[in-house]
Amino acid sequence: MAVVTITRQYGAGGSAVAGLVANALGWTLIDNQFVGEVAQRAGLPVETVAAREERAPSLMERLVRTLATASPETFVPAAATGDEPDEEAMVRTAERVIAEAAAHGRAVMVGRGAQAVLARSSAQDALHAYIVAPRDGRVREVMARLGLTEHEAARTLDQTDAARDRYVERYYGLQRQDPARYHLVLNTGFLGNDGAADLIVSAARRHGWA
Repeated sequence: MAVVTITRQYGAGGSAVAGLVANALGWTLIDNQFVGEVAQRAGLPVETVAAREERAPSLMERLVRTLATASPETFVPAAATGDEPDEEAMVRTAERVIAEAAAHGRAVMVGRGAQAVLARSSAQDALHAYIVAPRDGRVREVMARLGLTEHEAARTLDQTDAARDRYVERYYGLQRQDPARYHLVLNTGFLGNDGAADLIVSAARRHGWA
């Protein structure tokens, strides 16, 4: 079954583009809501999981069942032991869910984890898109969204993108910003969110996935 993954520069509108694509295709949008799912299953505060996860996905009841039946070595509720959250365990949990979502198909997954996990597999029915935009526009977007000064927004932008890059390199040995890793690299500064979404939807339909 086919899936679309959306990787994005911070402030480039990747989440909005993903929502537009999911609506157009009638597929499930897999985004931040999985942070809450992981937190619930692990017994951790949502903020703790969010700080460790990039953007882990969720796919309704099927994925909840996947987490509920995960083996102890794959899913370890740290709250039960009182230990610090095991980042490796949370990454493995996210990978398990991503694989389940890909097997189910008809999903749009937001975040670097999904693209990197699926890049290691033999799955062919996956369209990987990278959403970018000029830095100055992204800084303005972060300023407006978070109410930050220009300096603060620029620092937040750089720190967020750097953390996402490190995540992919650490766990998958990939360079997140390498354009060759993606089928489409789309500049929302030129295309807008709607234009970027239209091109992704068109590509999916061209391959007979929708």
